[in-house]
Amino acid sequence: MRAVVVGAGAVGMRAARQLLFMGTVDSLGIVEPRAARLHAVVESLGEPAFAVADVAIAAEGAGVVILAGPRGHREAAEAALDSGASVVSVSDDVDDVRDLLALDAEAVERGVHVVVGAGFSPGLSCLLAALAARTFEHVEEIHVAKVGAGGPACARQHHLALRGPAVDGTQGVWQRRRGGSGRSLIWFPDPVCGVDCYRAALPEPLLLTPAFPDAERITSRVGANRRDRLTAHLPMLRRPHPEGSLGGVRVEVRGRQGDVRSDRVLGAVDRPAVAAGAVAALAARWAVDGRLARTGAGGLATMAEPGPFLAALADRGVKAAIFEGAGASANQA
Repeated sequence: MRAVVVGAGAVGMRAARQLLFMGTVDSLGIVEPRAARLHAVVESLGEPAFAVADVAIAAEGAGVVILAGPRGHREAAEAALDSGASVVSVSDDVDDVRDLLALDAEAVERGVHVVVGAGFSPGLSCLLAALAARTFEHVEEIHVAKVGAGGPACARQHHLALRGPAVDGTQGVWQRRRGGSGRSLIWFPDPVCGVDCYRAALPEPLLLTPAFPDAERITSRVGANRRDRLTAHLPMLRRPHPEGSLGGVRVEVRGRQGDVRSDRVLGAVDRPAVAAGAVAALAARWAVDGRLARTGAGGLATMAEPGPFLAALADRGVKAAIFEGAGASANQA
């Protein structure tokens, strides 16, 4: 398999390592505008990784292109599609997600995949929602929350997301909410535990609505403190850490089985860059192997079987958890 990774930051580097760990990559092109960073990553990865200056050149003859750089993935995705390659994007930017989903018809025509939001959240969050939804005959509500950032680009995106507007899916109608509103104390698996989470410009509703068109409500929130909310409309006051600390994702699905209404809560805790890299690499592997559910553009809730995909992630150390009782604790699944 020939693959390309665009972006050699915290997530891109981990995705490249995961691809090499899978052992079936004959050629791995790395595209990164920062020359020093590019050469350091290529040297660290070793053969068969090599540096490439341009996405269009790198995509020629490639089976899949992973887009792990900052937002603005549409142009690179189009270059990959022109070369006949499938695309896996880890972007959590709402505009990126809309732009990539709009490539559905083109991807179907070319017989390739555009996997949108294949990271920690969105990505792992979409898989957990799809798995939890199998408990019910009818899914009524899905509520997603996340905390943590994979690297500097991810931290900046979280900072921007708190400005809003948040988009909630309510009975098929998009409702705009003010970013930074809707405070809710969310319990994640240990050791993250309770975190105040708020509405923000997050793409999960856009990705989950096609998978659950009859759901009455789909929402998403992000963990933040008072400083985060007060400074959301200002430039970041301090330089982001090269790689974020421990993060978490939590998905609550409410639905009906017969006449009985109940809910199911799944979550995961990991370093976001590590988990996002594993999700992106596995999605790329499945795209090349023809294991995704359909061609075209979509999130992992519509593109992958959640059980086998999560099992493969668990083999790579990324494990989900099932919440019991009030959700203050969780059992490994």
